[in-house]
Amino acid sequence: MATATIFSLSCTPQSALLSKPKSHTLSPSMSLLSPHVGQRSLYHPLRNNVSPISMKPKRNHVGCLVKASMDNKNVEVFSKEHLAVSLAKYVADLSNKFIKERGYFAIALSAGSIKYLRKLVEPHYSNTIMWSKWRIFWVDEKVVPKTHVDSNYKLAYDGFISKVPIPPHNVNTIDDALPADGAADVYETTLKRLVASNVIAKSLSTGFPKFDLVLLDMGPDGHVASLFPGHPTLNETKNWVTYLKNAPTPPPERITFTLPVINASSNIAMVVTGAGKADAVYSALEEAPSDYKLPAQLVSPKEGELKWFLDKGAASRLW
Repeated sequence: MATATIFSLSCTPQSALLSKPKSHTLSPSMSLLSPHVGQRSLYHPLRNNVSPISMKPKRNHVGCLVKASMDNKNVEVFSKEHLAVSLAKYVADLSNKFIKERGYFAIALSAGSIKYLRKLVEPHYSNTIMWSKWRIFWVDEKVVPKTHVDSNYKLAYDGFISKVPIPPHNVNTIDDALPADGAADVYETTLKRLVASNVIAKSLSTGFPKFDLVLLDMGPDGHVASLFPGHPTLNETKNWVTYLKNAPTPPPERITFTLPVINASSNIAMVVTGAGKADAVYSALEEAPSDYKLPAQLVSPKEGELKWFLDKGAASRLW
């Protein structure tokens, strides 16, 4: 008979957010999202004599922080507002660390995580962070004009970049005048030039760029960046940047970092919010009884750390 690992969760008041976190333990339940489009298959632990949890955390602490570890997974759960507070401190701390160590902070953004950087524009951070040392990149981008509503650059510029004193030449965007394949090639060439000049660090074991921080979000289907379930881009192992001309969601043309580049990062923050993504979060964080893996499950930094920032809706199936 299979047995379940005991859940051990903590709920920390928001006033203690800036203190050093303590590690706790979550249980491995089982779930999977089917690779078949539009279908979901669930494994029912109780029907196989496996209890998915042994204890539920208290849920009456408004604004509390739940911290847990599942195998080597670092997971934190917040209200949306407190998620932004914690993420801002996390990013600011890494910025200070890498600027002291390397003289630069190379950060790659994705669309869904950008709005949670809003706390960084407040005086506590905006007046203390060394913005001139930041180098901003995009984990993925839609091949549309920079003024287009679907542009990840526009989203970041309107909500974050325009509100802090980052020099424009430190913001590395794609050439939106090119088709997807050309834009990917030029962006990869830019990355290689900046690795050669040590603006971006280099992984000594793989040769891929080693970003100081990659901010990811995840779609309801478990996709990250523009790496979608079952898409051939998931199998790219040589290129740093690849492209799509047939993305399953519009707009169809995109460029994206490949998995080896994402996994070469020093730090990855997976920022996921909303109850609509709860099934994908559950599948990504639990060991599914299948060889099929969601793209989010393939995010596993080889020489760095992965941390999950979840709101209560996205985490709702974890307990």
